[in-house]
Amino acid sequence: MNERVVILAHEKFPGRSKTANGVLRYGDRDVAAVLDRDHAGERVTDHLPDVQDAPIVASFGDVDGDVDALVIGVAPIGGGFDESWRPDVRAALEAGCDVVSGLHYFLRDDEEFATLAAEHGAELRDVRRPHEGLTVAEGRADEVDADVVCTVGTDCSVGKMTATMELAEAAADAGVDACVIPTGQTGIMVEGWGNPVDRVVADFAAGAVEEMVLEKGDDHDLLIVEGQGSVVHPAYSPVTLGILHGAMPDRLVLCHEAGRDAIHGYEDTAIPPIPEYVDLYESLAAPVHDADVVAGALNTSGIDDDAAARDAVDDFAATLDAPATDLLRFGPGGLVEAIR
Repeated sequence: MNERVVILAHEKFPGRSKTANGVLRYGDRDVAAVLDRDHAGERVTDHLPDVQDAPIVASFGDVDGDVDALVIGVAPIGGGFDESWRPDVRAALEAGCDVVSGLHYFLRDDEEFATLAAEHGAELRDVRRPHEGLTVAEGRADEVDADVVCTVGTDCSVGKMTATMELAEAAADAGVDACVIPTGQTGIMVEGWGNPVDRVVADFAAGAVEEMVLEKGDDHDLLIVEGQGSVVHPAYSPVTLGILHGAMPDRLVLCHEAGRDAIHGYEDTAIPPIPEYVDLYESLAAPVHDADVVAGALNTSGIDDDAAARDAVDDFAATLDAPATDLLRFGPGGLVEAIR
């Protein structure tokens, strides 16, 4: 896109700003700065050494040079707007900058922001607003020429988007014509298109995924569908199931965070044993389209020691009886071969 952007991640960077992290790692925008009051004066690579670097500043007014857009880089549970962000959004609009948001709170429906955008020639881009004309699925995703792979998870925020992007890149490096099917706000911001499945009317969720698979499936050899939530998540399971049935995948990659033993935000809900997830995902997929869990992606970011992380990956692979890796830490390993 060649945009010069500022990413807002106040008090969440980097551990709870997965949208910011995804844009920094996979996006094609020039990041001028990250806004985070807690880490002002530091740099991005002080915290995420393998992504695009940028200064961290306290407010939009501290950013040097011209900027094209402000990106909301935080995706809180429920997708609400934090009023502490309002001064930075206001300042960006007054400077004529577009504002890109993946929240459930639509900035275009905010009277102040809409007025400022109109006055200063800026655009409010709510990427989580579905397009008109979505319908129920017709059960046609299995008609495409491409192999379809879906990342699925034990919970939200375990690395499904990261696994999707890393697998697509690894497949391309191996000479496979691969395409990402983005289903969430971060994937849509990175790829520049997609359907925000968690904002779609429930009856149309599978149809929104099917639409994307049919659009891209005859132009590529491999589609990797970005998963959302988890089939056991107390709040997000309907989104997970809609993606699973709409995509009609041929194979599944199970994503998990090492050491996580309870659902994030619902700590009274335990993470079931990994083999139960395999059985659940495969049995839920089967009535629509058979799909096996053929690989695992383990997020070991909470483990400092590489040897211990490697042991955790080996244990995860043994439990799955399938190849597994931490895609960021150890590379793709045998996962490209597994998903093909």
